[in-house]
Amino acid sequence: MASDASPPQLPPGLSPQAFDDWHDQPEAWRPAMEHLVRAQGWTGEWHPASEGTVLVALLGQAQVLKLFPPFLADHARFEQGLLKRLQGRLSLPTPTLLAQGEHDGWPWTRMTQLSGTLLLHRWPHLSEAQRVALLRRLGAVARELQALPVGEQARLSPPWPDFIARQRAGCRARQQRTGLPAHLLAQLPAFLDGPLPDETAAPVLLTGEFTPMNLLVDADDRLCGLFDFGDGLVGAPAYDALGPLCFLCSGHRARVQAWFDGLEHPMPTDAAPWLRLMLLHRYSHLPLQLASLPGWQAEPTLECVAQRLLGRS
Repeated sequence: MASDASPPQLPPGLSPQAFDDWHDQPEAWRPAMEHLVRAQGWTGEWHPASEGTVLVALLGQAQVLKLFPPFLADHARFEQGLLKRLQGRLSLPTPTLLAQGEHDGWPWTRMTQLSGTLLLHRWPHLSEAQRVALLRRLGAVARELQALPVGEQARLSPPWPDFIARQRAGCRARQQRTGLPAHLLAQLPAFLDGPLPDETAAPVLLTGEFTPMNLLVDADDRLCGLFDFGDGLVGAPAYDALGPLCFLCSGHRARVQAWFDGLEHPMPTDAAPWLRLMLLHRYSHLPLQLASLPGWQAEPTLECVAQRLLGRS
């Protein structure tokens, strides 16, 4: 006998905080995801991914289904566009977009699942020579991506000057909320008045995700995949350097040099603009981003913190 039960509904109007709380309770959203998975025609096994900032279902080992809350609809559109634009154009594999749509006002994306191991899990086990080589290779991949035409992605991203202006306006409140030490917080207004890196460069495609959480390596610890582009933008090339500088270079001069060598970008002579841009990052959170630089909170000035970032102390 057919059931008259209506399909599970996704909650409307969730705030970012409410969504974060809901996201961390898979049993709450599993019925709605199950319905969406089956609506996609998937009959095999699936399970919720334990990582990620949106709702993710791993469909076996072949596909991924991502479900975005309505307030991140722009992230969904940007990722869908970038997946199409990158397909087959980089020397590093990226997922193939299979389908896209909307369910209860929540955008969704179905794509292929890349093989490999998260760099996050392998990085602590690599030799220093392997780390330097990997950063040089990653810089080269970033250079490939930034050489691609921006195309329609510009329409899916806020104009860079508007984005930076908005980030400047909210910077102090964000840094106070995320725990920037008081003596550094007091220096913030004057520090932010300075220049940013690559200010005169033409806007390029930005993934926002050159981090160990979004890179895959093979059995030989070589890069074999790049994924997750919802945080991408179109803007200054330097923006995509922030992830590698924070999470991979960790203030080691040779690693910083390898990244810029791969990017074919001159080694910066002034470190301050790079920290300035980090403070204006969409998800700026220095206690997390600089966790691999012990003691940075005790540095007397933001300029000193910037020197640490680029391995100059």
